[in-house]
Amino acid sequence: MNPITLRDETPADVGAIHDITVAAFAPLELSGHTEQFVVQALRAAHALTVSLVAEVDGQPVGHIAFSPVTLSDGTPDWYGLGPVSVLPAHQRQGIGKALIHEGLARLKALHARGCCLVGHPAYYRRFGFENTPDLSLDGVPPDVFFALSFDGRMPCGTVSFHPAFMATGPASESSQDGRAGS
Repeated sequence: MNPITLRDETPADVGAIHDITVAAFAPLELSGHTEQFVVQALRAAHALTVSLVAEVDGQPVGHIAFSPVTLSDGTPDWYGLGPVSVLPAHQRQGIGKALIHEGLARLKALHARGCCLVGHPAYYRRFGFENTPDLSLDGVPPDVFFALSFDGRMPCGTVSFHPAFMATGPASESSQDGRAGS
């Protein structure tokens, strides 16, 4: 496999990120197939704290997004991971893993206290994420909600992801606050 280059998203990547996200989630039955709209809404709301692109041979093949979350106990500086997307032809080659490792390293460099996500149990544990009875996301089964504390302290309560995660379609072009359009 050719080397993977990881870099920050640029405005020129918007279309490729959209296409990568659509392709990556298309075969997943559990997906609502709105992940591309979530990324768009996060971008419009200026809520992409870390947004990385993976390239192979100069072509974007993967993307990962991290955005702030709110914790009911008031603990600051926690972030949500997702979505993470890799083109199907490039999956199982370490690109997602590289994006996750780099993204977590960047969050730590920003003095983040932790990260959480909704994802596949067999995959995310290898990065140190764990299910915790003290932290939850309303409406999400505990076996697919994961958290990773960077400072050794796990908050208690419920997590709220950015409102952009409710996006179900393209963001309104006239929207100034980043909320998804209808």
